[in-house]
Amino acid sequence: MYKVLLVDDERIILDGISNIVNWASCGTRLIGTARNGIEAKASIERERPDIIITDIKMPGMDGLQLIEQVKEADPDMEFIMLSGFSDFDYARRAMRYGVKDYLLKPCNEQTIEEALKEAAGRLSRKQSKEAFIQKTEEELKRVLPHAREQFLKELVTNRTYGRRDWDNFRRLFNIPVEHDKVRLLLFQIEGDYEFEHIFALKNIAQDLLGEQVLLLSTTIGKQVLLLIRDMSETDLLYALVAEIRGTFRRYYKLEATAAVSDPDDITGARRMYRDTLECLEHRFYLGEGSLITKQDIDAGPGRSADDFIYDEEQLCLYVKSGHWEDAERELTHVFETLSQLRLETAVTKSYVIPIYVACARQGEPSRIHERLKGLAVLDELDTLQAIREFMFQSVQEICTANYERHRNKHSDMVSRMISCILENLGESRLSLHWVASEILFMNPDYLGKLFKKETGEKFSNYVTRLRMEKAVELIAEADDVKVYELADRLGYGDNPQYFSQVFKKHTGCSPSDYKRTLI
Repeated sequence: MYKVLLVDDERIILDGISNIVNWASCGTRLIGTARNGIEAKASIERERPDIIITDIKMPGMDGLQLIEQVKEADPDMEFIMLSGFSDFDYARRAMRYGVKDYLLKPCNEQTIEEALKEAAGRLSRKQSKEAFIQKTEEELKRVLPHAREQFLKELVTNRTYGRRDWDNFRRLFNIPVEHDKVRLLLFQIEGDYEFEHIFALKNIAQDLLGEQVLLLSTTIGKQVLLLIRDMSETDLLYALVAEIRGTFRRYYKLEATAAVSDPDDITGARRMYRDTLECLEHRFYLGEGSLITKQDIDAGPGRSADDFIYDEEQLCLYVKSGHWEDAERELTHVFETLSQLRLETAVTKSYVIPIYVACARQGEPSRIHERLKGLAVLDELDTLQAIREFMFQSVQEICTANYERHRNKHSDMVSRMISCILENLGESRLSLHWVASEILFMNPDYLGKLFKKETGEKFSNYVTRLRMEKAVELIAEADDVKVYELADRLGYGDNPQYFSQVFKKHTGCSPSDYKRTLI
């Protein structure tokens, strides 16, 4: 209910109106009375009534003076004037202060109640209007950021926007730029991330760029787009971008690639947006987690797909034999060439995929199906660096497996050769050629290289060492040294003199002298 203050210098009128008016039916409540304007003003300041019913002619401060002072402080307060004078001048002065109800004494309760209802209605309508305006303002405050974001999306995708459109929206959204040059800054998060990370990156960019640099910001799909003022110091802009990426990386352990357009008038927003998208496409070659400009992508040689010719046969030989260092050198050449060509992403992948398949076929046949599943992984990779790492890892795994398989096979062969040596130390024909052709039935040159690689010794040196070690054992066990017997038992047959020479070279003394050192 609205609060009402009744003001009149005649007690009988105050009591009469107070008692005869049905205040509640008018949506009001009488909170007090006053005998003059001075009392009324003090009561108004204390009680803050909504409606004041006041006489005009009163001692000390009349009704018109009261209205003038109160309206100056609270123009929304409603007044109902009572007067015993039918003087139009009073009514005219009252209406000047916004008084709409002017009642002549004597007046009955119906007249007063009608005036009260009208005053209460005006207050209700005014409050409803104010509530509507406040609600509208709050709604505008709530939707304005979304509207600004939507406008930026439209600005970079709608070709019909011109200077007049920009000026209208600039005033609507209170964007503090008119004829200055602007840039577009586009971010894309790399790797596996959540949807919330996009908004986190946008908030970090907004905070670090600040209102002096940032004009508008929005998200488009998986990217963050910002309209910024052009900065005369390019290094400062690049430093801000680096700070944004660094802060995001520090908090979320994720990389973000940035692309920045050249400065232009706002009407070139569509072209600037296309440029930043093109810059991000070159992250395939320039790498994730970097800042890419138009100058970076214009610096490429721009060669055609015809410039890439590669025969993977040599690479496959290295992979099949398990020679990773040689395979690594070949792959490095492949990816350096592709990086220099900067072909379209799909074209680059079309060259890499056959190389991957060819290498996968060099591994164990039982794992070929598993290896070919990597094609799906390869196709999803976004950068040449990521493809390179995937290829190097995959090919190295195949090379390592092949190397281990070959090594095990070689180790088994060398073990057989050593067994032959141990079993035939007394055989005068014992040699690499004899073991290869008569026992293992393999190429002696191949076996010699294999034996040297596995044991670190040539086959002949290995045989001689074992024969001399056996000779030392036999001398230690025998009571008497007979050189010709030792030579015969250790494969030197009828050449004991040569055996003695070899023994002396190995131990530093002849067999007889060696025996004496043991006594």
